[in-house]
Amino acid sequence: MGQFRYRAQASDGRRHTGQQQADTPRQARQLLRDKGLRVLSLAPVRSWLLGWPAVLGKADLALLTRQLATLIQAAMPLEEALAAVAAHAAKPRLVGLVHALRKHILEGHSLAQALALYPRAFPELFRATVAAGERSGHLGAVLEQLADYTQARQAAAQRLQMALVYPLILLLASVAIVTFLLGYVVPDVVAMFVDSGQALPLLTEALIAVSGALRRHGWLLPIVAGLAVLASAAALRKPRVRQGWHAWLLRLPVLGSTVRAVEAARFASTLSIMGRSAVPLLDALHIAASVVGNLAIRARLHRVAQAVSEGASLTQALTSSGDIPPMMLHMIASGERVGELDHMLQRAADQQEKTLAAQIALLVSLFEPLMLVVMGGVVLLIVMAILLPILSLNQLVN
Repeated sequence: MGQFRYRAQASDGRRHTGQQQADTPRQARQLLRDKGLRVLSLAPVRSWLLGWPAVLGKADLALLTRQLATLIQAAMPLEEALAAVAAHAAKPRLVGLVHALRKHILEGHSLAQALALYPRAFPELFRATVAAGERSGHLGAVLEQLADYTQARQAAAQRLQMALVYPLILLLASVAIVTFLLGYVVPDVVAMFVDSGQALPLLTEALIAVSGALRRHGWLLPIVAGLAVLASAAALRKPRVRQGWHAWLLRLPVLGSTVRAVEAARFASTLSIMGRSAVPLLDALHIAASVVGNLAIRARLHRVAQAVSEGASLTQALTSSGDIPPMMLHMIASGERVGELDHMLQRAADQQEKTLAAQIALLVSLFEPLMLVVMGGVVLLIVMAILLPILSLNQLVN
C-alpha cells in the first residue's frame, strides 16, 4: 500500500493538502471523493526505499519470513499476507519495505521479482529459493525452510558474538590499565630516581622512555589507529587486495582452519536448502559459492560448479577444491550414493557447526588465561623496573 500526496477542494471551497494511503492512484481518488473532496492534484510519495538501499537485519528477515510462511500456509492470498505483516510490524523500515513489496505484487509482479528490486534486503539465496518455491507451488513450505535457515544463521552469529564479548572486554581493560600505569603512575614513582642522578637499570630506563613517549605523543595513537583502519578498509575494497588478504588468512595456523570450517558449514547448509527447494544443482552451487565470504574459497567453489557442469560428481569436485573437511566429504559422498544429498548436506553442515562451536569455545577458554598471563607479565615488568633502582639504592646505603 502506497502513500499519495494530494491537493483537493472541499464543497465549501476550502483547499486541503495531505497524504492518502491507497493501493493505486484510482483508489486514492475514490477515497478522497468519499470524503467530499474534489482532487486537484495527486502524486505518489517518493519512498525512502527508492533513494536509499533497503537493508534488513537477520532477525527482521527471519521474522518476516516466518510470518509470511505461516499466513501463506493458512491459504491467505499473498497481498493480504503482506498487508497483515505490515500491520503488525514494529519498525518503520520494515513497514515501508513490506508495503513496497505489496505494491509490486498488486502491479502484477511475482514475489521473487519484487524481492529482486531490493537486493540489499533480500540476498540472492533468499530470492532464488522463493523463485523455486513459486515455480513448484509450495511457497509456504519453502518460506518455512528459509525462516529456519535464517534463524539458524542468526543464532550461530549470536553465539560467536557472545563468546567473544568477555575476551574483548578483558583485552580493552588490560590495555587501559597498562596505559594508565605508564602514563600516570610510573612517571611520579621514578621521578625521584631520575633526580638522584644515580645510574638506572636498563629496564627502568626503557620504562621511563616508553612512559615519556606515551605522555608526549599518546594523543596521536587513536589518530594513527583510525587512519590505519581507514587505509586498510580502502585497500580491502579492491578485489585483488581483498582476495590476497583472504588467501593469507587461510595460511595462518589456527585461524585458517577455523575460517575453512565456517565457510564449509555455510556452503553445505546453503546448498542443502537450495536442493530442498528444488533449485537446479548447478544454480544452487553458484549461489552457495556466492554466499561464502572468503574470496579465495569462493573462487575455488565456483570452479567446483564448473567441474560438475562438465560431468564430475559433486564429491570429486569438492575433494579437488581442498576446502571441505574429510568428514563432510564422506557424508556428501554417501548422500550422493543413496540419493539423499540434500539431507546429508544438512547433516554435514550441522555436524560441522557443532565441531566449530567446540573449537571456538576451546580457543576462547585458552585466550582468557593467556590474556591474564600477558597482563601479569606486563605488570611484573613495570614493578621490576620500579623496584630495581630501590634495591640498588639500598645496597649503596648499606
